[in-house]
Amino acid sequence: MALTNLCPKFEDAFQLLGKRWIGIIIRVLEAGPMRFNEMAEQIPDISKKMLTERLKDLEEQEMVERDVTPTTPVRITYTLTDKGKAITPALAEVQKWADDWVKER
Repeated sequence: MALTNLCPKFEDAFQLLGKRWIGIIIRVLEAGPMRFNEMAEQIPDISKKMLTERLKDLEEQEMVERDVTPTTPVRITYTLTDKGKAITPALAEVQKWADDWVKER
């Protein structure tokens, strides 16, 4: 059965969420505001370059907010916006599905 009227918004959402690391970064940020190195520790397999790129992607989509505190040294934290938080129930459902159906490595 072919889908003839695939919604462009659905396609766009999966283009973003299908990028490697996006869902994991969102899941990590569910715990609350975090600094870059804290996230990098939580996701040990991601390169710092890739984490930077994905955070920029999420900022552009207004799913993550970058907060710069002008202290010495400068303190930068990342937080999920309301838009970012809104996807977390769907990611929790993906986790449930993975628990039931995805084999461990």
